[in-house]
Amino acid sequence: MTGGWEGVRAEVLRRIRARDWPPGGLIPNEETLAQEFNVARATVNRALRDLAEAGVIERKKRAGTRVAELPVRRARLDIPVIRQDVEAKGLTHAFDLLADDTRPGPVPVTSRLGLPEGTILRHLETLHLAGGRPYVLEDRWLNPAVLPDPPPDFGGLSANEWLVTNVSLVSGDITFTAEPATEREAAVLGIPPGTALFIAVRTTVGTLGPVTFVRFAHAPGHRVQMTF
Repeated sequence: MTGGWEGVRAEVLRRIRARDWPPGGLIPNEETLAQEFNVARATVNRALRDLAEAGVIERKKRAGTRVAELPVRRARLDIPVIRQDVEAKGLTHAFDLLADDTRPGPVPVTSRLGLPEGTILRHLETLHLAGGRPYVLEDRWLNPAVLPDPPPDFGGLSANEWLVTNVSLVSGDITFTAEPATEREAAVLGIPPGTALFIAVRTTVGTLGPVTFVRFAHAPGHRVQMTF
């Protein structure tokens, strides 16, 4: 077995695949594995944590660690920086900050963020351009508690890029839908109302708590490609 937590992970995974530890079965505890592999317990913990995040094993306090009955394939989604996405297409990125104000967040937004009703949030509306043409309309509600004092100037660096660069994000959810353009989206994107748009709605949580709720309305013709 090779050294480090990667070696422990590889050996544990080998035993699971060989059915030495069958689906649903308990595996030895961290202390036992650390003694067998002659490594620190923290090394074993790191390896098992990685396998748990991948859905291969299930870890529960006081119930031990079991091989998953039906391993779940999980993917890590990197939050894109819109500027980089545009430039990767060979186009010039620019953006217009259309709105920037502070007010009580709508109930659906505060609910999604797990914040009390009436929580004061910063609202930002940003139009991103690719080659001078509308690319995506970013409608964002941001928790001011995650911002430094003084807060960033989102007219100079988009909230999308600032958050990805400066805030540690630990979890979230994202929904993809096809929806007709609202009157506001149509006016900003320069399209007829009701035009079908690719919509992405994302909620993110960081180490300091809820961070942001954002809706991205992409201009017609937008294409998403994912690798796994």
